[in-house]
Amino acid sequence: MPYRELSGKFVAEDSQAIRNRVRQAREVQRQRLAAEGIVLNARMSDKLLKAHCALDEESRRLIEMAVDKLGLSARAYTRVLKVARTIADLEGAKDISSSHVAEAIQYRSLDRRMV
Repeated sequence: MPYRELSGKFVAEDSQAIRNRVRQAREVQRQRLAAEGIVLNARMSDKLLKAHCALDEESRRLIEMAVDKLGLSARAYTRVLKVARTIADLEGAKDISSSHVAEAIQYRSLDRRMV
């Protein structure tokens, strides 16, 4: 976050609002995956990833670039997709957008630096 935003009169989302968004996202996941006997995006199989994590062309290019430039493994690729799906759920979005993929890649990149 830029310094000006940190030092400005930024009003953060309160804990109750965040809690409500998380509950709502988990309910969406539970309903989406109920027929499979799982509750969370993190438990999706490759088959479910294909069904619930379809990407538009811009998102596909972005994740392809991340795989090529960052050397993401197949396992990391699936994790990025699952995180992108969760970010979309938290925003109440039906589809995954390139911004969701970019955010998920960013988290993965941060995770790799800390190891």
